[in-house]
Amino acid sequence: MEVDQLRYFLRVAERGNFTRAAEELNISQPALSRSIQKLEEELGQPVFERKTRSVALTDAGTLLQSRAQQILALIEDTKAEISDDGRSGQIRIGAIPTIAPFFLPDLLRKFSTEFPAASIIVQEDTTDHLLKRCTQGEIDLAILALPVPAKYLEVEELFQEELLLVLPPNHPLVNKPQIRLNDIKALPFVLLDEAHCLSDNIVSFCRQRSFHPVAVEQTSQLAMVQELVSLSHGISMVPQMARKLDQSDRRVYRSMSGIKPVRKIAMVWNPYRFQSRLLQAFQERLRTYAREQDACPS
Repeated sequence: MEVDQLRYFLRVAERGNFTRAAEELNISQPALSRSIQKLEEELGQPVFERKTRSVALTDAGTLLQSRAQQILALIEDTKAEISDDGRSGQIRIGAIPTIAPFFLPDLLRKFSTEFPAASIIVQEDTTDHLLKRCTQGEIDLAILALPVPAKYLEVEELFQEELLLVLPPNHPLVNKPQIRLNDIKALPFVLLDEAHCLSDNIVSFCRQRSFHPVAVEQTSQLAMVQELVSLSHGISMVPQMARKLDQSDRRVYRSMSGIKPVRKIAMVWNPYRFQSRLLQAFQERLRTYAREQDACPS
């Protein structure tokens, strides 16, 4: 049984399809099929139930999936621990799309200056996918918005940030000295789609105050939310970190009066995986950088 066989097996198990797995592994489908066939011959039974366009794990495959994940994690951790000098190496960071482009660039520049021999790979994805990757050891650290269903993962809150009301410049509320919840209850909202937790943060805040925002449009990009607001399709709420980078005069940002909508940003990691000194250094720089961003008292 070879390490590559286990990697190939896990990718097919995750994708449920030989063709997609082969494309991601950058090998031919016949080569992938032969590798899995040899694995099954060694085990003496099939690990996949073949269907017309997909595959499903057999009982043996389910057991092998758990063991293969443990074996590969042990190999990767052993390599990392042996080569850990605290200055070089690779860190794999994951972040949700409403954080990654606004929060990470300056932090990564500062860290790269201090640790020039370090390599940092950033993966942008939804919360559910990042938690899964963190659990499986595919990334070392995830930066997310709370709450998160982080079973077997360590979660540390970093800071809070305000969600600002964003309006088109000709909106009647722009010149109002104070904007309260009653002023926006009947207004149409532009929100991110359900895959993004920012919409959950906004809807949860509104529901706690006895109203449900009516979403007239949903999109997958925060930049598109801002553009649709500029075109008077509706109003929305945008994180403070995104507002800082928005230099356009086609949108107006206002802070709500009274209890303000906020979201809590946290880092998540797998405490059962080896934590390199380089990763620990990154966590410390992340904590320091986060304290500088915290404009909302906990």
